Amino acid sequence: MKWLSAILVIVSAMSASSETVRFYIGTNTRENGSRGIYSGLLDTDTGALSGIELAAEAPNPSFVTLAPDGKTLYAALEAKGGAVGAFRVEADGKLSALNTASSGGDGACHVSVDRAGKHVFVANYGGGNISALAIAPDGSLGASTAFVQFSGSGPHPGRQKKSYGHAIYSDAGDNFVYACDLGSDKVWSFQFDKDVGTLTATPQGAGQVPPGGGPRHLAIHPNGRFAYANNEMGLSVTTFRRDPATGELTAAGTVPTSEKLTGPVDGVTTSEIICHPNGKWLYVSSRGDDIIAVYAIADDGSLTLTENAPAGVQIPRGMGMDPSGKWLVVGGQKDNRLTTLKIDQTTGKLTPSGSTVEAQTPICIIF
Repeated sequence: MKWLSAILVIVSAMSASSETVRFYIGTNTRENGSRGIYSGLLDTDTGALSGIELAAEAPNPSFVTLAPDGKTLYAALEAKGGAVGAFRVEADGKLSALNTASSGGDGACHVSVDRAGKHVFVANYGGGNISALAIAPDGSLGASTAFVQFSGSGPHPGRQKKSYGHAIYSDAGDNFVYACDLGSDKVWSFQFDKDVGTLTATPQGAGQVPPGGGPRHLAIHPNGRFAYANNEMGLSVTTFRRDPATGELTAAGTVPTSEKLTGPVDGVTTSEIICHPNGKWLYVSSRGDDIIAVYAIADDGSLTLTENAPAGVQIPRGMGMDPSGKWLVVGGQKDNRLTTLKIDQTTGKLTPSGSTVEAQTPICIIF
């Protein structure tokens, strides 16, 4: 019977190392295509994707985010006028609509939640502004607690005639909020009153990326001392030193995303940025050349481009990292596919898992 005991031990160990986790997909809805927010499953042992299904119907839920307790999902409903939707997460992964609230401006394109789960932040691309909304005890959206209109422009023809609010985030302590303004080449910084939800500009006001760069999204390092903005048109990443006490951002260098391309190139733009939870690696998706730029992060926060890995999909607009830090799930906006890339736990480099599934117009992927 010793052989049976040994087999049981091996099976038990294999089961313990494998876990299936759920993720959600924000999409652009269209006739005979996506109908709203979808969910899927990732096997963290093999990287296999499965179970892609509609979680809730919604109009153009391009960017989605989960509350810290995982009980509520919020979606930027990218439509004229701008709106944010709140959805209760059910036990089976389906979503039940709670309510919808105005985002305060045109083209809601990005949402996030403070760490306390009390406020939703939303960036409005067309409106060039940001706002904060209170969260009720049941997870539904309440009244607006803050609104900020940006003003500015940049040198890039056709893309920077005015401010464009592209993304908004709070720091780990919910003391500061940062907003990327693609039009003015600024990352605006605000003091956040976590009790009432107001935003007050810091004395510094904003960090600056190179002219014409167009900051799109931001990743704050786990240690809180650095932040990274991927520049959509500049095909680069700007490193900021961050003062946790004042919220001040100081640009400390900009590195390209491509080993082959330098500066703006027609038809190529960066999209998503993710910092690995271990603080050692940074990942940026790039559309047009369809790569994932991989960076090593030094102790001083500086970046070294180590790899341009094939994204495995066409127009990799969104990507998400699973909680284990082993896998990137990448969505192809053009070819309507999801794939997984395995993260080497020593180097941070990426290799394809071979798992690919169909998903209509994936824009955002979150765990």
